[in-house]
Amino acid sequence: MGYNGYPASVCVSVNDEIIHGIPSDRVLKEGDIVSVDVGAYIGGFHGDCAATYACGKISDEAQRLIDVTRQSFFEGVKFAREGYRVSDIGHAVQEYVEANGFSVVREYVGHGVGRQMHEAPEVPNYGAPGHGPKLLRGMTIAVEPMVNMGAAAIRQMPDGWTVRTADGKYAAHYENTLLITAGEPELLTVPAP
Repeated sequence: MGYNGYPASVCVSVNDEIIHGIPSDRVLKEGDIVSVDVGAYIGGFHGDCAATYACGKISDEAQRLIDVTRQSFFEGVKFAREGYRVSDIGHAVQEYVEANGFSVVREYVGHGVGRQMHEAPEVPNYGAPGHGPKLLRGMTIAVEPMVNMGAAAIRQMPDGWTVRTADGKYAAHYENTLLITAGEPELLTVPAP
């Protein structure tokens, strides 16, 4: 609650809101999509996760956006292994998203997670492979694709928090915190299905 002055305890972003939507008395309706982004602080360490959900029956394209966003996370996680570089994750996310006709937000990225919610290194969802910090065993990072149905451009709302798509088209978000190990990365968070 109140993280860096955020006025609520959960980010709830609806339709064209990409991230940091502020919960309100707004009534959701059939066809809306809703991203829920939460963090936890337990035993001196943070975790961070998000997912996008359908409100009842949604359009086929909105469902495809949700599915591609979620799968892009797992495409990136294939490279969340000791010895790879941070940009290898982002490159895999971007390739998958763009091959499916969507775009990746550039202004906001994944991040290290630990004693602070947001730590180094930044984990972009785009870029050329083979750049940035090397992934080392014991690192914990949040991989979090933010995917727009239309163009990648964003606009910041006057509330100072909510970020929307510039073209008003839907956006989806999927995030988990994971641990770099000697083998497969270990998911430390998993949003409800």
